[in-house]
Amino acid sequence: MRRGWKMALSGGLRCCRRLLSWVPVLVIVLVVLWSYYAYVFELCLVTVLSPAEKVIYLIFYHAIFVFFTWTYWKSIFTLPQQPNQKFHLSYSDKERYENEERPEVQKQMLVDMAKKLPVYTRTGSGAVRFCDRCHLIKPDRCHHCSVCAMCVLKMDHHCPWVNNCIGFSNYKFFLQFLAYSVLYCLYIATTVFNYFIKYWRGELPSVRSKFHVLFLLFVACMFFVSLVILFGYHCWLVSRNKTTLEAFCTPVFTSGPEKNGFNLGFIKNIQQVFGDNKKFWLIPIGSSPGDGHSFPMRSMNESQNPLLANEEPWEDNEDENRDYPEASSSLTMETET
Repeated sequence: MRRGWKMALSGGLRCCRRLLSWVPVLVIVLVVLWSYYAYVFELCLVTVLSPAEKVIYLIFYHAIFVFFTWTYWKSIFTLPQQPNQKFHLSYSDKERYENEERPEVQKQMLVDMAKKLPVYTRTGSGAVRFCDRCHLIKPDRCHHCSVCAMCVLKMDHHCPWVNNCIGFSNYKFFLQFLAYSVLYCLYIATTVFNYFIKYWRGELPSVRSKFHVLFLLFVACMFFVSLVILFGYHCWLVSRNKTTLEAFCTPVFTSGPEKNGFNLGFIKNIQQVFGDNKKFWLIPIGSSPGDGHSFPMRSMNESQNPLLANEEPWEDNEDENRDYPEASSSLTMETET
């Protein structure tokens, strides 16, 4: 009886946690809906007097708004991609691994299993990266998300503002969402500013629209500053072909730690996220190359290309032995298990 109550309580807590995880998304949705009303109705239809100006403002606003909401939708509802079955331990291997009490034998068992898989990264101690919660050998750049309770391919971070884990399947959409968010806020701020000044100087009558216009500029500028910093940081990550996790903790390969292990050069780094076809770069359609389980590495390219072998490596100021930072409200990180 007591066990049944505990299970019911645990299930209720999980349900409450799932519901609460949607609160940040709901906040963003409400702010966006209000901004749409304030801009379209209170600014364009009530405050702006010139018919030509109304039409121009509305056309460009809705063009940006469509891509902004489209990329936000894709960031939220594109499920994180998990490792395929060949990285999971078979039933017999799992049983053999769990029954083995000697750590050195367990370690050797994982090494033998990993020989059949395209994995080249290791833990800080040089062991095969293994998730004891999902019971799988982690592919390169894969990490376990404690919020999603699963391993995510090329995990970047868990974002509460989209209530989703950002990884291989939706990183392109997340970057596009940031870009269109910055553009959305910038467009609102620049077009509202003129009427903000007029209201401030008393050149327009103090009606209900005044509050919406004044507050719209304030909210747009506030979000623009925070978003442009976040977007700039992720642009830097893309230019170096790094994830947020890899920026804080240097990946360890079979040959040792390598800060630029996945750095293929500026253009190729961008193509690793957006694909080779440039006409899809601005559209939220999946175009990232590969399957998320393995990635081209700089060390391999250098061994195959003598021109790259003589190239000076890029310098970073990051400490190779830096640990993961503590989890914050906007970023959830996973440590090796």
